[in-house]
Amino acid sequence: MPGWLKALLIATVVVVLLIVAVIGVLVGAGFYGWKAAMRAGNEAAALQNMKTIAAVEIQYFNNHKRTFGTADQLVKEALLNIRFSGDPPHVDGYVFTLTVTPGTKSQPASYLLNADPETETSGKNHFYLDSTDATIHVNSTRPASATDPPFGR
Repeated sequence: MPGWLKALLIATVVVVLLIVAVIGVLVGAGFYGWKAAMRAGNEAAALQNMKTIAAVEIQYFNNHKRTFGTADQLVKEALLNIRFSGDPPHVDGYVFTLTVTPGTKSQPASYLLNADPETETSGKNHFYLDSTDATIHVNSTRPASATDPPFGR
């Protein structure tokens, strides 16, 4: 094989390898961006779902003798979508835990709502909301509670 043909073959192989490497880097960056976008979308959906549940709980409370409803009761009454069925419901990459406490003579009825990522890839932040305050609290490392900072502040 002539020397110039050998050099051309080597140059072609090097160019092809460089193109494959560049494509690999672009695909990797795109995948990372896609995962970040999915997490952000799941978190936005979780926040909206929490606001919806809070609004539905107020409606249920006013129509059911000052009691709050469980997720199954809210679904049964068609106040929440069937996606919220289950114990606990898994919706849009988050696990929703709704804890309802019936009222007594000394304590009014109340509820606590947590939304926690199903996995590390489905969301980063944990959210909390309760019946005493319409503020959503956030924690990035563990399930959120009323003592965590409000979301967006």
